[in-house]
Amino acid sequence: MGLADRVEFRLVPTILKYSTKPGSLLILNAYFLNSSTPTERKSSTVAAISIESPVIELTSITKSFRKFQALHDISVSMPAGVTGLLGPNGAGKSTLIKILLGLLRATSGDGHVLGKQLWRNSREIRQLVGYMPEDDCYLPSLSGVECVQFAARLNCIPATEALRRSHEILDFCGAGQERYRNVETYSTGMRQKLKFAQAIVHDPPLLILDEPTAGLDPDERDSMLHRIRGLSRVHGKSIVICTHILPDVQQVSDFVVILAAGRVSVAKPMAELSRPTIPSMQVRTLGSASLLQEALQARGMSVSINQTGALNVEGNSEQDIKSIWQTAAQHNVVIRSMTPARNSMETIFLEAIQAVPQGSKHAYS
Repeated sequence: MGLADRVEFRLVPTILKYSTKPGSLLILNAYFLNSSTPTERKSSTVAAISIESPVIELTSITKSFRKFQALHDISVSMPAGVTGLLGPNGAGKSTLIKILLGLLRATSGDGHVLGKQLWRNSREIRQLVGYMPEDDCYLPSLSGVECVQFAARLNCIPATEALRRSHEILDFCGAGQERYRNVETYSTGMRQKLKFAQAIVHDPPLLILDEPTAGLDPDERDSMLHRIRGLSRVHGKSIVICTHILPDVQQVSDFVVILAAGRVSVAKPMAELSRPTIPSMQVRTLGSASLLQEALQARGMSVSINQTGALNVEGNSEQDIKSIWQTAAQHNVVIRSMTPARNSMETIFLEAIQAVPQGSKHAYS
C-alpha cells in the first residue's frame, strides 16, 4: 500500500515534518481539510452552481491582526470566467485567499464562494476549489505522479482512479517521463507544472492560482496561459489568478480586481478597463513611423508614438481608418498592422494604486 492510499489522520505529523515553508504547510493542511467521505463528497453537488451567479461574492470583509487592519471593507463580486487578482506586495491578496479557503476567519463581513457561505461551509468550499500555492509544496521521496495521486486521494478519489487521473493531468500539463523522478530533483518550471496538476486533478469548478507562471521560460509561460484559457473557455472552469506579471492578466482575464493597501481599488471587466478614454487606433509600420506621424498630423489628426514605436492615432471611425490608409499610400509607408488601441495593464495598475488615499497603510500580504 502506497502513501497515497494511507489517507488518515495519522498523516498530519508527516505533513508537519516535511513542510519546510509556511506556504507549504498551508496548502497541505488545505488538502487534508478537503478530505471527506465519498458520501459527503457526493452530497456536494457541483451541478447546482449557477453560471450566472457570482462565483465569489464578498460583502464588507474586514480582517484585523490585533491593531493592524489587513483588509478594509472588501466588497466585490467576481463573475464566472477568469479573474485577475492584482495588487502590490502587502496589499492583502494572500490574506484574502486564506479567507476564501476558510483558513482564516474575517473579523467582520460575509461572503459566498460558489454559493457556499464562508466559515459556515468552509469544508464544502475546499472540496470545490483547486488551489495552487506560490511556494513549493511537495513531500520528499515521492515521484511527481505520486504527488498528484496523493492530492487526488486526499480528495477521496479511489486509488486506481486517482492514478489514472494523475497520468491524464500530467499529460495535459506537458509532463513526460520526469513524472517518475523524485520531486526534489525537479526544476522550477517542472514544480510549477506539478502544483498546477495537483490543483486540478479532482476536477474542481473553481481554481485559485497564485503566481502560476512564475519561473517559467517564455514557451512554457505561453503553454500555461493556454491551459488556463482552455480550462475556462472550453471546460467552463472559473479561475482566479493572483500574479505580478501584468501582461499575463491582460492576456487571459475577463475580470480584474486590484487591491491596494487592503482596499478594493478596481473591480471591472477587462474589456472596460482596456478601452481608452478617447477611441484610437494603434498603427505599426515597417521601418520608422515618424514619416506617417508627420503626414497624419498635417491632416489635422492627433498622433503620438508609444514606447513600442507604434503610432496611437485618435479616432476609430471608418473615415479615420480610411484616412490612415490613404496617407500611408501617398507617402509609400507600409502598414504592418492596425488595431484598436487598448490601455496597457501597467497603466491600469498604476492608476489604480495611485487612486488609493494618501497615508493608507499597507496590509500584510
